[in-house]
Amino acid sequence: MQLHAITYFNELVRSRSIRQAAETLGVSPTAISRQLENLEYYFGAPLVERGARGIMLTAAGELLAARSRSMMRDLENARQVIDDLRGLKRGNVSIHVNGAAINAILAPALAEFYTLYPAVTIQVTVSSAQEAMNAVLSGNTDMAVTMFSPPDAQMDVRFKLRVRHEPVMAPDHPLASLAEIPLEAIRKHPLAMPDRSFGIRRTFDHSQRIAGFEPVDTAFTTSSLELQKELARHRAAVLVLPAMSVMREIEAGELVARPFSSVNEIATDLQLGRARTTAPSFAAARLADFLEEFLPAQARLVQDAGQ
Repeated sequence: MQLHAITYFNELVRSRSIRQAAETLGVSPTAISRQLENLEYYFGAPLVERGARGIMLTAAGELLAARSRSMMRDLENARQVIDDLRGLKRGNVSIHVNGAAINAILAPALAEFYTLYPAVTIQVTVSSAQEAMNAVLSGNTDMAVTMFSPPDAQMDVRFKLRVRHEPVMAPDHPLASLAEIPLEAIRKHPLAMPDRSFGIRRTFDHSQRIAGFEPVDTAFTTSSLELQKELARHRAAVLVLPAMSVMREIEAGELVARPFSSVNEIATDLQLGRARTTAPSFAAARLADFLEEFLPAQARLVQDAGQ
């Protein structure tokens, strides 16, 4: 059994399509089919079932998929350790992130890390907090930087930093004249927020219920931070975000942030997490160590600048 047969199989599992797997790997569909046949012959069992909507894994295929991902990760870790021994310090690290404040602190961190390890490539995927944690625990990513993260005993949380979410609006918006904003006041204005699959939206709804209100519908439902900011600039909507996520606009005088009333405060932990059961590669361990030191300091710096 050759290593690239497992590589082809893993891509087939990911894409669930022989044609799509072939396009991704830059080979012919026949090459994918041939390697699949070789694997089925080697294991003496069918691994996939073909259908009109693509392929489905058999029980044997599910087992191989789980083991092969782990095997390929172990091989990659071994290669990176060998590279480190040779002084190359190269490798690839994958990160899942979520939360509106992430961009303001993660980009400077990654930029500085790259100056130290220019041979290490970094893949960043934006997702919900739960999807990010699932990716870590399944071995599909090295680490996750998240907000509104559900607790999970399988996650090794490297650091936590409390982050407040506050109403954000144009400087001439009626709410901007208030020193603090109670929930009953913000409910009277159009809002722009992501849908209820996002932690901030669910937490905002929960805060309204605790205060005795039925959650309001948002005028604009979008997960795009850039679109949210544009709507706020045009006085079309009020946002609920960490001030650090709009620091550039605040410094330019385009937006302002005002705190919720203390009884209505919305806060969550910004955290870096890895799987407890998976040994990190050299590159992933170095990046985790770097982020563990850099992110809290950067976040506090940005938060202090906004006060």
